[in-house]
Amino acid sequence: MALCEIRNLTKSYPSFRLSDISFSLNAGRITGFIGRNGAGKTTTIKSMLGLVHPDGGEIRYFDLPFSGNEREIKQRIGFSTGAVNYYPKRKIKHIVAVTKTFYPNWDERAYKEYLELFSLDENKMPCELSEGMKVKCNLLLALSHKAEILILDEPTSGLDPFSRDELLTIFIELKNRGVAVLFSTHITSDIEKCADDILYIQNGKIVANCSKEEFAANCCKDGETLEESILRMERDNRI
Repeated sequence: MALCEIRNLTKSYPSFRLSDISFSLNAGRITGFIGRNGAGKTTTIKSMLGLVHPDGGEIRYFDLPFSGNEREIKQRIGFSTGAVNYYPKRKIKHIVAVTKTFYPNWDERAYKEYLELFSLDENKMPCELSEGMKVKCNLLLALSHKAEILILDEPTSGLDPFSRDELLTIFIELKNRGVAVLFSTHITSDIEKCADDILYIQNGKIVANCSKEEFAANCCKDGETLEESILRMERDNRI
C-alpha cells in the first residue's frame, strides 16, 4: 500500500536541476535513497517536507495532496534532516516538552525507550553532544509520535559503526510494524543491511527505482557487489 506518492517533482537552481522525480513509499517497506553528495537527495527530501518549494510535480501522503493538508500530514510522519540545530543551550527534556505539544499521538513510552536505547541524557543540552549524539537526538523526536512514515536525510551520518547498526535494526523493527521508511545515504553497506527498495539518483534524475533484488539482477554484473556496481555506474554516469 502506497502511503506517499511523488510524481514528476522538479526544482531548478542556477547550477542544478531536479528533474521529473517519481516514486512511492509503501507500508512495511524500507527504501534506501542513494546517490553521491550533490545528486539531489536532500533537495528531494526537503521538497517532500515543504522545506523548499518545488517548481512542479505532485506530492501526496495518505491519498491527500500535501498542499493544503501539510499540518494534518505532518502529524502522521516523522522526519529528520540531520543533527539538532535549534535551541543549542536548552536541555533535551525542555525541547521535548515543547515538541510533544504539537503531536496528539506523542508516545511517552516510546520516547523513554528510545532515550535509553540511544543513551541520551535528557538533562544535557545539544551543544554538549557529539555530532553523532545530535543526530540521535533528532531521531528521538522523529520516532516518538507513532509516525506512519519516517523520512530521514543521512540519518547514519556521524554515527559510529555500532550506533549505525543499532539504528538500522530499529528501521527493520519499524518496518515490521507497517511503517514506511525512506532514508538517504551514500553508505552502500547501510542499503545492503536493511533496505527492501533502492531509489538511486544521479545528477538530479532517478536512474533506478526498484526492489534490491531487481537492482542486483538488472544493474549488477556477474560477481559484483552492490557497492561495486554503484561505483561503476557513478564512473560511467549511466545505467
